[in-house]
Amino acid sequence: MIVRAADRVLVQGITGRQGTFWSEQMIAYGTRIVGGVNPKKAGTVHLGLPVYASAVEAAKDGGFEVAVMFVPPMAARAAALDAIEAGAKLLVVLTEHIPAQDVMELIAAAAATGTRVIGPNTAGLVTPGECFVGIMPAFNANVHRPGRIGVISRSGSLGALICLNLVRAGFGQSAYIGVGGDAILGTTTRDALQAFEDDAGTDGVMMVGEIGGTAEEDAAPEGRKMGHAGAIVMGDKGTYRSKRAALERAGVPVLESPSDAGQAFAAALGT
Repeated sequence: MIVRAADRVLVQGITGRQGTFWSEQMIAYGTRIVGGVNPKKAGTVHLGLPVYASAVEAAKDGGFEVAVMFVPPMAARAAALDAIEAGAKLLVVLTEHIPAQDVMELIAAAAATGTRVIGPNTAGLVTPGECFVGIMPAFNANVHRPGRIGVISRSGSLGALICLNLVRAGFGQSAYIGVGGDAILGTTTRDALQAFEDDAGTDGVMMVGEIGGTAEEDAAPEGRKMGHAGAIVMGDKGTYRSKRAALERAGVPVLESPSDAGQAFAAALGT
C-alpha cells in the first residue's frame, strides 16, 4: 500500500474539476498517471492522457496497478467494481458519503480478487520525493519531505499537521497512508502499521487517531510492541481514555499535542 514512482495510476473521474486539478498536481510531482476514465468522454485526450470508457478498457491498453476515484458517492460502487474487475492492485477511494451497503460490497469484491482498498473518505497516499495519489499537499516541502518516519492518519487535515510538525523538527516521512475517516474501511490502522513494519525505509511510525471506533486499540494489542522505534498516537477505543490506556499497555508513547512530535521522535530514535 506504499505507492512508488514506478506504479501506473488510472484516474477515475479525471475530467472533472477536482480530478483535473489533482491529476495535474500528481503528474507534476512525478506520479505515473497513464490515463483516466469518463464514459461520456471516452476516446478523447485530457491533460495529454487518454480517456477511457471504463477501467476494464484501460486495462486492455497497457494496464495499471493503482486506481484513484474522483467520483460522486452514488457512482462509487460501480467505479470501484470496474477497477477491481480490471485488475487494480490498489484502489484509492477518496469519495465520502458512500452508502454503507455499497462500501461493504466493494470491499468484499476487492477481498475476493486481492485488490487492496484505501478508504473510503481518504486523503490518499504520499511517498515523498517519489509520487502521491489523492489530495494531500505532497508538493509542499514544508509538509512532505523524504525521510524515515511513517505517518498513518484517519484525518487528512490532522495528518498534514503532523507531517508539518515532523518536517519542522527535522524529520521527513518514508510514506503517508491515509486510511480514511469512515466507519467501514478497506485498510485498517493495524494493516497500515504492518506495512510500515515490513518497510526497510521506515524507522518509526506516527499514528493519528480520532475519538470513536476501535482502530487504535486493535492496532496495539496487549503484550505486543512495535519492532521499530514505536508508534506515537494521537486520538482515542470509542473514548480517549480507553484508546490511550490500550496503547500505553502496548508500550506506545502517546503525545499531548501535535507540536510534541519532533521531540518525541528525537528521543525515541536517539537523535
